[in-house]
Amino acid sequence: MKPVILAGLWLLGTCGSAWAIDPGPSSPAQAQTEAWLQLQVRGEAASKTVQTSTPAEREQSLQRWLDSYKHPIPEFYDQGAEGKVGSGK
Repeated sequence: MKPVILAGLWLLGTCGSAWAIDPGPSSPAQAQTEAWLQLQVRGEAASKTVQTSTPAEREQSLQRWLDSYKHPIPEFYDQGAEGKVGSGK
C-alpha cells in the first residue's frame, strides 16, 4: 500500500507544472495571429467599400450549392484511393 501512495504522490508532483499554463501567446507568431484575429472581431480593419453581389451572381451561387446535392455520399470510401482524381473505379 505504501508504494502505491508514494507513486501517487510522485505522479502528482511531476504533473504539477502541467496544471499551471501561462496566459497569453506562447510565441511571437501566435501573438501576431491573435492580433489579426482581434482586428477581425472588432471590425477595425474592415473595408469601407460595401461588397454586394448582383442578382445573377446570387442565382449562380445558389445553383452551385443546389447542384452539390446531386452527388451521393458513398457509404464507404475506397481504401488506397487517396490523392487520385476521378471515381476511383
